[in-house]
Amino acid sequence: MPFTSEADTARLSALIDQLTLQEKVQLLTGRDFWTTWPIEKIGLRRLLVSDGPSGVRGEVWDERSPSLNLPSGTALASTWDGEMAARYGAMSAVEARRKGVDVVLGPTINLHRSPLGGRHFEAFSEDPQLTAEMAAAYVAGVQDNGVGATPKHYIANDYETERFTASTEVSDRALRELYLLAFEKAVTESHAWLVMSSYNSINGVTATENELLETPLNSEWGFDGVVVSDWTGVRSTDAARASQDLEMPGPDGFWGAALVAAVEAGEVDVADIDRKVLRILRLAARVGALEGFDAVQAVPVTVEDGIAFAREAATAGSVLLRNENRSLPLAADALSRVAVIGHNALYARTQGGGSATVLPETIITPVDGIRAALPDAEVTYSIGAVVQEGIAELPLATIVNPATGTPGMLVRFLAADGSVLFTEDRLATSLVYFGGDAPVTTADSIELSMTWTPTDTGTVPFGFASVGPGRILVGGVVVHEGEGLSAGGDLGANLMSPPSVVTRIDAVAGEPLDLAVVFDLSSRDDTMAGVFGITVGIEADDSDPEGLLAEAVAAARVADVAIVVVGTNAQVESEGFDRSDLDLPGRQDELVRAVVAANPRTIVVVNSGSPVLLPWRGDVQAILLTYFGGQEYGNALADMLFGQAEPGGRLPTTWPKQLADVPVLDVTPVNGVLRYDEGIHIGYRAWLKAGTEPAYEFGFGLGYTEWELGEPTIAPTVSAGTDGWLSLSVTNTGDRAGKQVVQVYLSRADSAIDRPVRWLAGFAAVSLEAGASALLELGLPARAFANWDEGWQYETGSFAVHVGTSVTNTPRTGTVNLVATT
Repeated sequence: MPFTSEADTARLSALIDQLTLQEKVQLLTGRDFWTTWPIEKIGLRRLLVSDGPSGVRGEVWDERSPSLNLPSGTALASTWDGEMAARYGAMSAVEARRKGVDVVLGPTINLHRSPLGGRHFEAFSEDPQLTAEMAAAYVAGVQDNGVGATPKHYIANDYETERFTASTEVSDRALRELYLLAFEKAVTESHAWLVMSSYNSINGVTATENELLETPLNSEWGFDGVVVSDWTGVRSTDAARASQDLEMPGPDGFWGAALVAAVEAGEVDVADIDRKVLRILRLAARVGALEGFDAVQAVPVTVEDGIAFAREAATAGSVLLRNENRSLPLAADALSRVAVIGHNALYARTQGGGSATVLPETIITPVDGIRAALPDAEVTYSIGAVVQEGIAELPLATIVNPATGTPGMLVRFLAADGSVLFTEDRLATSLVYFGGDAPVTTADSIELSMTWTPTDTGTVPFGFASVGPGRILVGGVVVHEGEGLSAGGDLGANLMSPPSVVTRIDAVAGEPLDLAVVFDLSSRDDTMAGVFGITVGIEADDSDPEGLLAEAVAAARVADVAIVVVGTNAQVESEGFDRSDLDLPGRQDELVRAVVAANPRTIVVVNSGSPVLLPWRGDVQAILLTYFGGQEYGNALADMLFGQAEPGGRLPTTWPKQLADVPVLDVTPVNGVLRYDEGIHIGYRAWLKAGTEPAYEFGFGLGYTEWELGEPTIAPTVSAGTDGWLSLSVTNTGDRAGKQVVQVYLSRADSAIDRPVRWLAGFAAVSLEAGASALLELGLPARAFANWDEGWQYETGSFAVHVGTSVTNTPRTGTVNLVATT
């Protein structure tokens, strides 16, 4: 996407000349949570930004305005397919325009430095090259459809613990070779219109004030877009002297009147203000928000069916980790009884928690998908082991709004005298307010009421999840009072994984109960005023774990095949906190072992966004890693299980056998500092250096067909600073169509500098019919041969080339000689 011309820049500068200092400064802070200030006299409308790495939520967090829920970032990266990433970005732009959004706050392109990272599911990979390729394609897909993309979080924000205050201590070499690479490619190749600065400090200087915003972002890469802060990331007017352009959210922040005063006092140069305003106006021009300027693309040009794409993307990014005796795909017409087991089979995780959350209109669960694919078979369901922690919302079909008599919940914001300030008729019992019209900051309390009709008889744990005090009422009578206490996490953790307040109530199937929760808003102390979340519902009943396990085993024993869906929950993978281990929550490991003992024909589906330990992995017939598969998850899973589609993914991150084996694990700052002492050795680089064998290596993934790689032809000599190349034939020698990902790695055994054992230089995804062949040509980018030492340096000499299908499965080899530029 071309940058605006010099003539356009001159026209924008003329508009700036019409603005007062106060108007200029006003533009540099948001008007509210999601919009910027309009200025009518220069034809500038507001800009609307929205969270959106795996869907675009829009201006409100509201189930009445549903969004397309795409598979998680790890699933997208597992495709190893830039075309898929571009389509994903284009689909995000289509969703954005449907919701009136100008800027998508994504993709998240921090690295998987440690598998304990809380937002691991949202980012792409442990490898900088794979992350960079996918990031550049995603950004191009968004912006080719006329919407701004925002690679985030710049920079070295690969952990959640103390993320607002911690300093990442990292070498220049690691920054340049690892953490900055994806941002560089998104800017220099796809010309990203925005970049989001992170919360953390880098080497002692907070990101919004850090020189890294200028060098390399602007001075070396030619970035001419807007650096937007992460929400509340600006901490002082000092950031105005740096290359931080837009403070979010608004209207209050550290700039405003204080920044006007700083300019008038000569502490901040007005030229710095003008440069920021120019960038904001340039962004407005690009997205069509500034009169007199043509949008880059007024209407999206790359449009496809969102539901179909979500289903395809889920299969393309799923990874087949094990397939003994070609157990998969299953022959659907040969099955008469199938046991589907696991909490996540019915309550699937289609996305991770945090700001990336979107609210889809419908979700196809694994049980839904399998039953739809097997209309002539008996498909049983058993929970087996409880995974859910905390409150789950009540299904819409079971609740009635007492005011309207229609499905849903009545929400009333009340003043201290009990008068009603604001009313909503909602279609869900899990609510999040992020700005908007609701008087979250001025109401004394919020009342949530519904008539619930239970589907089962028993004593159920009913209550609410939020930080603060509230009362639970049944039939208009208070039956419990309690307070949800923060565990000390940040806003994201308290919002997406809040504490629960629960009491047990008697329920009879089919007999309606009038339920209500009254929550006290007056004592809240928010990090960001106007942000509030609460869920009303039921905790999972784990009062008889042995009974749940026995029921699942009994179902598996009499089934033709058992399909066990294991996974994580919102208390394990979410924004705002890091993980403490890699274990599957609850008794899921015990469940798998018990089911396998009852039925050796057991298939395990892993519904997690990041690595988990699979201690039973050698005992089951097949393992299919589906990540957080988006709203079409269940249909996509059925497509793969029964052979309508092949799992197309390869691991973008190493999966360990046990936690102790992970070479780079630490995500907890000490005295406010997290040291990246491993330097350039993260992910598979660290595994190879340590000599430890993981459960599944980087790049690994099976399929439903067989492949043969030919001998590569490699450019024998490459001049420093120029690209090399190689070509090879690839043949599908199996009996069905399939996909392979050819991966190229470099190594340098006799290097005079510290290098990884080997590192990814290039890759290509190829899909072929049975028996077909293709000649692949892959580039070896100049940067793959370089190292950073106060500038890009090139060590001449011979590099080994390794070609294969994972970092350790590289049967084809060769060499390339790097020579000095003449």
